[in-house]
Amino acid sequence: MVAPFKYDLWNSDPIREDDNIQVHCFMPNGNYILFHCPTTLTLFEMKEELWEEAEKYPLFGHLRNKAMYVIKAIKSPSALLEEIIDESQRICDVQPYFALFRISERLENESEDINLNKNINSLIGKKLDDFRTLKNPEVNDFRYHINVLGEQIANRRSKMTLKEKILYQYPPKLAKISEIPHAVQPVLRENNEFQIVAKLSNENISTITLQVSCFINPSQLLEQIILKKQSKLKNYRGKMHDYILKICGQEEYIFGDFPLIQFLYIQDRLSRGEMPMVVVTYVTDVYVFTSNTEILEKNQPKKQNKGGGGGNTSTLRKKGKNKTTWEVDDNFQITINTIYNLNIDANKTVEIGIQAGIFHGGKSLCEKQNTEAKKAIENENNKAFAEWNETLKFDLKVCNIPRMARLCLVVYEVARNAKHVRARRLKDTQKDLFINPLYFVNTTLFDYKSQFKNGGQTLYSWTYSEDSDSDELLHPFGTLEPNPRTRECAHITMIFHSYHNNDMTVVYPNKREIHEYAEQHFQKQTRDDAKLIENIIQPYLHNDRISDISEQERKEIWERRYDLITYVPDGLPCLLHCVEWNNRYEVAEIIRMLSDWPQMSIERSLELLDYAYADSYVRRFAVECLKKIQDEDLQLYLLQLVQAIKHEPYLYCDLVEFLLQRALNNQRIGHFLFWHLRSEIQVPSVEVRFSLILEAYLRSSKEHISILMRQHLCLEKLKMGSEQVKKVVKDKTKSKLLEFLNTPHVITDLVNVTSPLNPSFRCRSVKKEKCKVMDSKMRPILFQYENIDPSGEDINIIFKNGDDLRQDMLTLQMLRIMDRIWKSYGHDFRLNTYGCISMDRRLGMIEVVLDSETIANIQKEKGKFAATAAFQKTSLYSWLKDHNSTDELLLKACNEFTLSCAGYCVATYVLGVADRHSDNIMVKKNGQLFHIDFGHILGHFKEKFGIRRERVPFVLTHDFVYVINLGRSDKEADEFKKFQQLCEKAFMILRKHGTLILSLFAMMISTGLPELSSDKDLNYLRETLVLDLTEDEALRHFRSKFDEALQNSWKTSLNWFSHNISRNNNK
Repeated sequence: MVAPFKYDLWNSDPIREDDNIQVHCFMPNGNYILFHCPTTLTLFEMKEELWEEAEKYPLFGHLRNKAMYVIKAIKSPSALLEEIIDESQRICDVQPYFALFRISERLENESEDINLNKNINSLIGKKLDDFRTLKNPEVNDFRYHINVLGEQIANRRSKMTLKEKILYQYPPKLAKISEIPHAVQPVLRENNEFQIVAKLSNENISTITLQVSCFINPSQLLEQIILKKQSKLKNYRGKMHDYILKICGQEEYIFGDFPLIQFLYIQDRLSRGEMPMVVVTYVTDVYVFTSNTEILEKNQPKKQNKGGGGGNTSTLRKKGKNKTTWEVDDNFQITINTIYNLNIDANKTVEIGIQAGIFHGGKSLCEKQNTEAKKAIENENNKAFAEWNETLKFDLKVCNIPRMARLCLVVYEVARNAKHVRARRLKDTQKDLFINPLYFVNTTLFDYKSQFKNGGQTLYSWTYSEDSDSDELLHPFGTLEPNPRTRECAHITMIFHSYHNNDMTVVYPNKREIHEYAEQHFQKQTRDDAKLIENIIQPYLHNDRISDISEQERKEIWERRYDLITYVPDGLPCLLHCVEWNNRYEVAEIIRMLSDWPQMSIERSLELLDYAYADSYVRRFAVECLKKIQDEDLQLYLLQLVQAIKHEPYLYCDLVEFLLQRALNNQRIGHFLFWHLRSEIQVPSVEVRFSLILEAYLRSSKEHISILMRQHLCLEKLKMGSEQVKKVVKDKTKSKLLEFLNTPHVITDLVNVTSPLNPSFRCRSVKKEKCKVMDSKMRPILFQYENIDPSGEDINIIFKNGDDLRQDMLTLQMLRIMDRIWKSYGHDFRLNTYGCISMDRRLGMIEVVLDSETIANIQKEKGKFAATAAFQKTSLYSWLKDHNSTDELLLKACNEFTLSCAGYCVATYVLGVADRHSDNIMVKKNGQLFHIDFGHILGHFKEKFGIRRERVPFVLTHDFVYVINLGRSDKEADEFKKFQQLCEKAFMILRKHGTLILSLFAMMISTGLPELSSDKDLNYLRETLVLDLTEDEALRHFRSKFDEALQNSWKTSLNWFSHNISRNNNK
């Protein structure tokens, strides 16, 4: 029955500010909602409560996110509905007649909104209307809250000055500190000066060379350039701040109050013995976005009501109809009803069963439970089903279930044959039967609002991966997302038991209640015995042996947990492993301790974001520590952080919020975040989550959309061209490519494109005659672009269609991290970490390294006989000599080769890079060696007839040694001893950061890469890094591997000989 309306509610009865009133709301989906709330509730908070209430009503799925609606009310005797713009107003401030509100769809800028949605649809590859059809309240909640965050940042951006826009769109690449790197020191002149070339943007040829100090800032350099060029600036009437320094050939600028030596461009050029080149240009000539996009500015509350991981239940608290799970002393139980849509042969399958377990971060919280095995029945559609209606009771009380616990189910068949690596023989039976896992499904026990699940549920399952090699039948690290292919997949109907009355909600305690609980049961105690806790935890601090902690050690670490805060704060991961997550006392205590824990290093913080650390407070702490990371470092780890999103149980979480904030404040980070997410949008388990994040980014960075649309159109055209080239015979590929590139609609879409590989480069147009189809199975295409900067070199890109570049991208990223680590210790091993980006399923781009050649081609060019070229030790040295005509240049090239060879020997050994032959090792004309094609890593060496083809730890052939020794074969030469020492230093430095390397790979397990699919794949890294050995033992271990590589180098030459013959025969 509708409650009576009071016309002049605010004047007829005196209402105090703390009174509750009855509010009437008419919703856009046709529902009328009546609820009680305090008069001091803001309209923003009222909208929150409305959506909470609306979930209980029909047609909730027809509501969009809250940001798409406005609040209207009658505020005056005119009886006209007025839109209330400021949602921070309280109900008592608005004083609506009848206490009545109408929620209406926002209609402004409708045509602009349609165009925006169209562009977002194209970029994401998914229609935004699909989110509506999901009818998922968590999706709506995410879209609303993330929109609030995005609008705040977009509003600030709309008010930026020109310089601030340049800082956002072209953020300078900076080193952490302004010290002179060791690799740069030898090339500096007296007083730490260096030479720099400058030109004016309105001049084509004239340049000047200046000698400047490393420590002057860009403004001081600009002043020196202009003073020297004053004669050229007779008509100039402006001031110094009207100019800016641009890096020659790039859309990158040198500005800000930083010393020149802190700019990575300056460091890189100097370390390579090259002079930096800059262009003086007008600030007003810099291409930046315009602020003509109107953004509705809202005065939102400072604190957002986050969904998901934080366990926020403020709305429920206000209503008072709830109790916490910590008040429920019953054992957890579920009822398994039926499984439908089984894709099995009922004649060959004996019976179907389901196993269930409860996990937290991969750790089982109680004993697993199994249903009875039931006979499957086929229906009229030739699909089978099985029915149980069986209750499973777990040896775990509801009060001890942690917030991020997950229920894991596996559906298995009992069959006469083993069909899976996880198959196992059925025990306690005389028959020869096997258990074969068919499907898995995981789900959280709490929803995104911290409410304990109850009632009937349908779980849409995933098919088991055939190449999974885990010993566990259950799949706790599998996705929590339901399979979106609901019509095709097997699905389980089940019931979560209720532990309350119908009008009550069971929720997880909030932070305040958790802290109060911990204070009641624990006291903060420090033993003041630093050495004891250090001795206990030291064996586990710098390796991944945490799982080896004994029960006795676990108890000792837990008892001395407050000593860790004071003396060994980096021991937090060890302490978290010691927590009994099925004990609410310990869980409450660790959550309280995190509030007092000192901030950790970036390396340790990243470790806390892998799959093993599920607790939301732990992950929030890790993100808080990451907030101090510099943009350059964030970009370095962005690949792993995107993968870590997959370990988050709810859509809205601190990690997603952090990444979006940084991306919306730095367009370069936004560029790579977009493509890392976009490249996996076809993966069903992440398509909804990643689409939502992409939508949020694009809505809040409208000025980036046009740039990304150009890249997207270019990608589509390149894909089209690649597919056309694949259809013709090899001899006609070049002509077919030219025909395609001359098509008018193709020409239009391939001009003025920012390079997806590196957004610092902008491409003007394709140089058609320079493009070619390469010799490879998938026929990659080399495209040459004219640089939009006339003073810059051409931009060369290899487009690949059909190859999965994700593993190459991961390996190259790890090489960049190793390079950064080595440089922090003063060693530059001259790694060439060329650009590589995966942009879609089996689509991507690779940077072309100019002035380089493969070892195979060098050997063929310099060898007298092609077949035996792999055994000739002088060919590589002779080739370098041809391209470095003076003794000084040749010595420099040999030194470049020595450093790069040492770096790659160690890096490829640690990473287990396999399939190393003479066509995927290259050398630049300046002597720099580098590896390409990382299709096999982590020791997945190729075999032929059951014999491993590669039998050396890393490649160190006799022709390499000949170059290292400056044209001699003597392995006892001083140059070679120095080379070995470099390798040893490089290895020992990496070992110090072994936990970081392991953590970064662990975070990538969720990518679905075939060679990185489980924790077992990390064993190769554990074997190469030998983190369980002492420093001396590790050094001896590496020396033995070095000797092995040297002594067996003839085997590598033999493999190369075989490869060269095969290569020549296939041509």
